[in-house]
Amino acid sequence: MKNAYLGVDVGSVSTNFVVMDEKGEILHDLYIRTIGQPVNAVQNGLKELGKALGKEVKIRGVGTTGSARNLSSVLLGADVVKNEITAHAVAVSQQVPNAQTIIEIGGQDSKIIIMRDGLVTDFAMNTVCAAGTGSFLDQQAARLNIPIENFGELALKSKNPVRIAGRCAVFAESDMVHKQQLGYSLEDIVAGLCEALVRNYLNNVGKGKEILAPVVFQGGVAANVGIKAAFEKTLKTEVMIPQHFDVMGALGCCILAKDATRNSQTKFKGWEAAEFKFRPTSFECHGCPNMCEVIQVFENDVVIARWGDRCGKWSNASLSTEVS
Repeated sequence: MKNAYLGVDVGSVSTNFVVMDEKGEILHDLYIRTIGQPVNAVQNGLKELGKALGKEVKIRGVGTTGSARNLSSVLLGADVVKNEITAHAVAVSQQVPNAQTIIEIGGQDSKIIIMRDGLVTDFAMNTVCAAGTGSFLDQQAARLNIPIENFGELALKSKNPVRIAGRCAVFAESDMVHKQQLGYSLEDIVAGLCEALVRNYLNNVGKGKEILAPVVFQGGVAANVGIKAAFEKTLKTEVMIPQHFDVMGALGCCILAKDATRNSQTKFKGWEAAEFKFRPTSFECHGCPNMCEVIQVFENDVVIARWGDRCGKWSNASLSTEVS
């Protein structure tokens, strides 16, 4: 039986899993749609991994990241919980050691990480406008009746990309409709949309950042060759896509978990946690004018974690065994 490490990245659109052995080789990776239900996504992924690897590996450490990193850490019994910037940077440091710029575009957010000598020196995130994210591309591909898998290839066929107003998702869609009505070809409109997304990203997320090569592009949108080509055209440099571009956050968690458990036992609850009954709830604390919204998680009707309070009244209190 191999010793291995589990990394989980729970985002708004996808939940990604990576199992890595002690030599740094990826034994299994998994991509699941979150669909607004992170608990189900984590448990479904755990169940699938348990079936595939349960008898072959012993999990020695678990790391979580993503917007639901605290929740997923409680469900799994994580040994390390890190933000997305740290997790992605750690993964890139292993996969592309000399990288100086990391472009990451996911389903509903995007980020840029500036690396110098293997260390993060600057970063920025965009979680406000949908025009620079994968969900916007999905919507427009559906509207144009193009499978998203073919979107990038279609963009590469363009001879004269149309300039699309890409500052806002609403304006971009209106402009696309207008260009269609004028008779522009589908290829030129799709290529123009790719370039608009890149402009939006560089003018917002990348504004004021020193973007130096080697440039690494990751996240689900990195699968779109049209976006990659648009970045290369604008930046005038090669854009590298790592082998595991779509699960880099989870891969970074594996590496962090390995370091965190080097001299300690893992807190991992085991593959059977896929069958536990988890129930997240919330309540408003009236103990002071802050009126904090406190999240609490039940495991089989026992409170196992609380967070969200500023003063620690609830998160640091002894956990109750009663259902409330």
